Amino acid sequence: MKQSMIVVALLALAAPAYAQLGGILNKAQKIQEAKGKLDDLNVTEEEERTIGEQVSAKIRQRFGVVQDPAIHKYVTLVGTLLAQQSERPNLAWTFIVLDTDGVNAFASPGGIVHITRGALGLITSEAELAGVLAHEVGHVAHKHAVNAIRKGKAVQLGANETLSSRGPFLDKIANKAYDIVLENKFDRNDEMDSDKVSLTLAEKAGYAPGKLADFLTRLDERNKDQPASNGLFASHPDTQARIEAIRKQAGSRNGAVVEARYKAHVKYKPTPVTAIATVEDGASGLTGSTKAGDKKEDAKKEEEPKKKGFGLGGLKQAVAPEKQSAQVSASGGSRGVGPDRAAKGGSNPAPVKVSVSNADVAEFKRGVA
Repeated sequence: MKQSMIVVALLALAAPAYAQLGGILNKAQKIQEAKGKLDDLNVTEEEERTIGEQVSAKIRQRFGVVQDPAIHKYVTLVGTLLAQQSERPNLAWTFIVLDTDGVNAFASPGGIVHITRGALGLITSEAELAGVLAHEVGHVAHKHAVNAIRKGKAVQLGANETLSSRGPFLDKIANKAYDIVLENKFDRNDEMDSDKVSLTLAEKAGYAPGKLADFLTRLDERNKDQPASNGLFASHPDTQARIEAIRKQAGSRNGAVVEARYKAHVKYKPTPVTAIATVEDGASGLTGSTKAGDKKEDAKKEEEPKKKGFGLGGLKQAVAPEKQSAQVSASGGSRGVGPDRAAKGGSNPAPVKVSVSNADVAEFKRGVA
């Protein structure tokens, strides 16, 4: 009897420990299942667009939008002509001109392409513009941002999360996609792939396919004394290697340059890289503050999204472009952020609505000669 009581007592003591171990094993199993679901994740076209719209909203808040319907229509006509040649011609393609002297371009998932007026000022012909826009179209057409998140497992599911509730998970994707797009964090293969897409789409539209290399050559010369993370193609593969690859792939194939029409529509002049107005260190989340007194506050801000979640709803919040901290990589300061990347933007983030019909695009294409 006494021995029986001792056994019962030992079992009673062991039960909580066993239950705790069982809970840990169950949690580990859920995490493993979640990772498997992430590997198999398929973002629908509608979800991709939703993610892209929120990424675009943050980019527009950061840099502002040129409030000129004429320049938007011209860029939209060039962009739409190219997008129609892509594997995803039926996306709701949108082309936005950002109000900043910095030379940059951003492709948000779902078909939203941004280019700065600074880039338009540095470009010298419609064929060069086509080369840049087609490169960004390539990122969208091949879903590089979403695929980068999947491949790098940059977004993780917690033990109690499932893909049955899409909202919170898509929130995480939108937040990470913004970081990838703004920081140009596409890998070498994605960049080379988009260069090939650029050549293909430009040629299909009638443009000289090698003009992207001309623009890159001018940009490389301009940026020779800038940090590695400065603006357009900042973290892309070695620019000279890309230029050589593009020229080799383009070969002697001819096409239209369309310089006169470009200059008739685009009146911006290039701003010397040394004359670009920039946002102060720590503003707009560009580099994170380097001021000793602000470091703890910055760290706190970095932790808050992890605790509370930073989702699509948060992305919609209005943010003063030059005053509030945006959720951008705080490690930028250590890498050195150049003038294009830190360029000051305009104050109006409102999109400029323009519409072009298939007939408009067909008529526009006749001028590619």
